[in-house]
Amino acid sequence: MNLSELDSDFLRYLAGNGHKVGEQIPPLKILSKELGISVGKLREQMEVARKLGLIHVRPHTGIRLEEYDFLPAVRYSLLFALAKEPTLFESFGALRNHIESSFWHEAVALLTDQDKRDLQDLMKAAWAKLNGPNIQIPHAEHRELHLTIFRRLDNPFVRGLLEAYWEAYEAVELNLFSDYEYLREVWMYHQRIVDSIIDRKPDMGYGLLIEHATLLRHRVTPVTQSKPEAVA
Repeated sequence: MNLSELDSDFLRYLAGNGHKVGEQIPPLKILSKELGISVGKLREQMEVARKLGLIHVRPHTGIRLEEYDFLPAVRYSLLFALAKEPTLFESFGALRNHIESSFWHEAVALLTDQDKRDLQDLMKAAWAKLNGPNIQIPHAEHRELHLTIFRRLDNPFVRGLLEAYWEAYEAVELNLFSDYEYLREVWMYHQRIVDSIIDRKPDMGYGLLIEHATLLRHRVTPVTQSKPEAVA
């Protein structure tokens, strides 16, 4: 890519100067002279880079380059879209379903024994919440279960989009309201999916993933009826 395509002196500098992750970036005054722009303009461009997750800025430690992460860029755009039109969550959820199904076999093949133990532990924690005397929605476990399955993919764009889905899920408050029987049905699918991974039957798990993604959503709480339907 031609660096001139980047409409930012600072982003062009980051992309073209070979800095390594964790390496300190020169102070503002030095960069301002090197790039030939004012300190004020440089601050504005650095703030964009910070929001994109490209740099980390701390008092006394300076500016350091971060490892590339697609999530921050997706998050800002997605949350803006949902603030204007919450039903767009359904479209993003459909995209997420296609990503999970497309990368399923590759992701499962990369899972380590520790990853599989983590999945089993998440299932135990979820069932404890669902079957306990004070029923709780296992949202944290739900998010972590899906992300754990795809955690070994060496693709920051896939990981960023999948993580963004869960940020959106929380933004539209679908983690707060669920019918109990629906929740149990969802987690029965999760159990069977995890079992298929443990038993090294990825094709069976793939079929369950597709079924799980197309479950009918039933919402009985009136406050949630105007919310977009959840994607399992």
